[in-house]
Amino acid sequence: MQIYKFNSILKFVLWGGDKIMAFKGLPSSHESIGESWELSAMPGRESVVAEGDEKGLSLTELVKRYGDQLVGKDVYRRYGDRFPLLVKLIDAKRDLSIQVHPGDELASRRHGCTGKNEMWYILQAEDGALIRTGFNRKMSGEELDRRLADGSLLDVVNCTASQPGDTFYIPAGQIHAIGAGNLLIEIQQSSDITYRVWDYDRRDSDGNLRQLHVQEAHEALDYNARDGQVHDMPHVGNGLTRLVQSDEFVVYHLDVNGYNRQEFAGEHSFVALVCVEGKTNITVDGMPQVIISQGETALVPAIADRVEFNGSARLLMTIVPNKN
Repeated sequence: MQIYKFNSILKFVLWGGDKIMAFKGLPSSHESIGESWELSAMPGRESVVAEGDEKGLSLTELVKRYGDQLVGKDVYRRYGDRFPLLVKLIDAKRDLSIQVHPGDELASRRHGCTGKNEMWYILQAEDGALIRTGFNRKMSGEELDRRLADGSLLDVVNCTASQPGDTFYIPAGQIHAIGAGNLLIEIQQSSDITYRVWDYDRRDSDGNLRQLHVQEAHEALDYNARDGQVHDMPHVGNGLTRLVQSDEFVVYHLDVNGYNRQEFAGEHSFVALVCVEGKTNITVDGMPQVIISQGETALVPAIADRVEFNGSARLLMTIVPNKN
């Protein structure tokens, strides 16, 4: 077993741009990359190990090979061979649709999969870039339908001017949209179920209006007033700031300035690391050292009780919390 780095999986979409490859420091002539899947076990889009003795193995194959040694005892008890998280980079050159994701119960009943709680961490934001999360007052399904008919839905959705370093938590059921000009990291449950509520009456490349899922969204939506921006982010010591804590994932901001050591004994979870700035060595006893730079992601197996960093970097660090 090793500290794993994976090949990125690029997704080309109409609303994508050219920021992802630049953020990674890689050359590219493409201008419509909307997503880079950094850590994924989604069927058909599974991350593949990029280097080391296990180069070429998929993330799912690793989980089946190592089980709780890789993901953690509590994680394996909850999810079995299904890796529970999906980590992406998203570049919105144009506004994404107004949408909602189902929770676990609804997603299981309709689609046979988990729901989708997610969080966003803003990496770059152009002037005027916006994030929309949650209704700004209590709503109803009837009013939603009226506002979709008259084009006034945005009047009742919270809108925030985004800045680098902003964090948003979007639980299943919360209406939301990424506005044009945002480059961000998305950490979410391993699910790809989205109900598109409104899409600005845009048409696809064939001139057709994009498909909406209003009826499906009705049952999924939380009609209470909510705001997805996270304001209370406590410092927990040793370079760590907790950004989001949920039943599905806990995300920390980690600053590495020289040497830093993080202890994970008792966590019973893998550690997913995304480098958002700089570069650092990562060392675990008994495993080859790995270097990650801005735009790269690494997966540390759950058997690592201690992870040592040496460099100058800013990281997002994600674990799956114990659920007793």
